[in-house]
Amino acid sequence: MTIGQPDGTAVAPPGPAGAPAHTTAPGRRPGVPAGRSKVPEVAVLFWVVKILTTGMGETASDYLGRTLGPIPAGALGFAGFAVALVAQFRSTRYRAGTYWTAIVMVSVFGTMAADVVHVIAGVPYLVSTLAFAVALAVILFAWHATEGTLAIHSIRTRRREVFYWATVLATFALGTAVGDLTAGTLDLGYLPSGLVFGALILVPALSGRFLGLNAVAAFWGAYVLTRPLGASFADWMGVSTARGGLGWGTGPVTLALTVPIVLLVGYLAVSRRDTPREAADGA
Repeated sequence: MTIGQPDGTAVAPPGPAGAPAHTTAPGRRPGVPAGRSKVPEVAVLFWVVKILTTGMGETASDYLGRTLGPIPAGALGFAGFAVALVAQFRSTRYRAGTYWTAIVMVSVFGTMAADVVHVIAGVPYLVSTLAFAVALAVILFAWHATEGTLAIHSIRTRRREVFYWATVLATFALGTAVGDLTAGTLDLGYLPSGLVFGALILVPALSGRFLGLNAVAAFWGAYVLTRPLGASFADWMGVSTARGGLGWGTGPVTLALTVPIVLLVGYLAVSRRDTPREAADGA
């Protein structure tokens, strides 16, 4: 799946008297230095790791909630989320380990946030799905209105990074609510839900490739759907047979998904295959 290609950043010639060159991307304020992009290039492995993290976050959240209780698990999830995000913001460039650790913790905490809204606050999944969808739309609107672009390869300033991670968190919460809505409220079950989302994710992928759908819209459409896709299959593997699952347990499934995540992220860190091109060229 090759959604969300580079946003066409162009390099302007040096200014007078040896002034440093600036880069200008579509929708970018003129004269703003580009800096280094802090998110990975989007290729097949990006989507593979992303889907694995969504499943792992779902089962890890469930396992911690049942083992520690909802309040201690929520506190632990928030602490991990905060530490990982601080490390990502403090980094001066894209680092695979730092970035994907933050994604994993967003997945875990985003799942907990969506579950708290339903389980503790008693909000129906349909209502939370609509609320998270509105929140995501507001974030994207504010991002575009402020910066003039939603392209992920323009994440080179602190403000854009804040918008990016707010969007990521909202997509995880929304995806969790949608997955639980189809599996539970609509009574599809986990495996049928996973198959439905597997078919739906092909829509932005194929539309972007063959029907001319804007690459940014295709990317975020697919990004949202990775969450219920991965979570539905992970739940199917982890929950009991009485609930329509395979009964493997959320702990073992979490471990089984963590291993390939660690191996793939390690490979990306060493090979630098997903390092933004301007950083790789300047290394």
